Amino acid sequence: MNVLVTGGAGYIGSHVSQKLVNLGYSVTILDNLSTGFKTAVSPNVEFIHGDVRDISLVSSVLKGKNFSGVMHFAAKLVVPESILKPIEYYENNVGGVMTVAKACDNAGVKNFIFSSTAAVYGSEPMGLISESTPTAPLNPYGQSKLMSETILKDCENAFGLRSVRLRYFNVAGAAQDGSNGQRTKTTTNLIKVASEAACGKRDFVEIYGTDYNTPDGTGIRDYIHVEDLADLHIMGLQYLEEGGASDTFNCGYGHGYSVKEVLEEIKKVSGNNFSVVNKPRRQGDAERSVADSAKVRKVFNWSPKRDDLAIICKSAYDWEKSLKT
Repeated sequence: MNVLVTGGAGYIGSHVSQKLVNLGYSVTILDNLSTGFKTAVSPNVEFIHGDVRDISLVSSVLKGKNFSGVMHFAAKLVVPESILKPIEYYENNVGGVMTVAKACDNAGVKNFIFSSTAAVYGSEPMGLISESTPTAPLNPYGQSKLMSETILKDCENAFGLRSVRLRYFNVAGAAQDGSNGQRTKTTTNLIKVASEAACGKRDFVEIYGTDYNTPDGTGIRDYIHVEDLADLHIMGLQYLEEGGASDTFNCGYGHGYSVKEVLEEIKKVSGNNFSVVNKPRRQGDAERSVADSAKVRKVFNWSPKRDDLAIICKSAYDWEKSLKT
């Protein structure tokens, strides 16, 4: 079966693409390489250099083969940047979804896996966040993803495009065989940044906010290993291929770690005691973000294989050590 992966040269998209190849899917990647890396692309896929907002290109690609589905990762995703450049985020993230959805209609493709985010929820300091938790994005990034989810729901009503919307919590780690990981040097991902510091590529790590209403004063996040998240994408596609109804699913483990706990774990697995600098809170950051993952566990019969902060941190650190500065 053929699958189009937009943004497949990126961190998550490249991991998912490799898993698709391993399972026997024929994979086509469409990526403009604005943030992705050609070196992350498997040699066993067809790679097309282009922008998802180019309706002629995307329609041509989808009409070229009998695609069973589209996995849409292509998006801008840095929260602080989205606050400074909201128009770019709406143009890219919302515009990209509209174009790919329209191209699916043109080509008769009916299955769509969408890369969404827990940032649609905003800040919910009490308890776990379920799919029914009210949405209240704190930044344009989260708002752009929520708008995209709404567009996909409307597209199903209009022309039968069924979708699985996966709301990621904090994705981290690297392939455990050392073959792939986070390559972006400007990322704000805490575990990536801490791994860089542990390898001597940064002088220190900044903690944004030490006065939150949490046990140690720092923000709490639900960290999911990138390979467990990749598995969920495959399950989501197979669910749609088997006739499953459109739905939204949280992707997390159901428990969180504070910023300080993560930094201590990176120090432990690396053996390096890097410097930490306390800074004021950042605009757009939630105090706590932890998933209620009961729904995805039940519907997909999912049991994560890497639900361990040490595994996540060690894989990220080992990957960072392998990268040239």
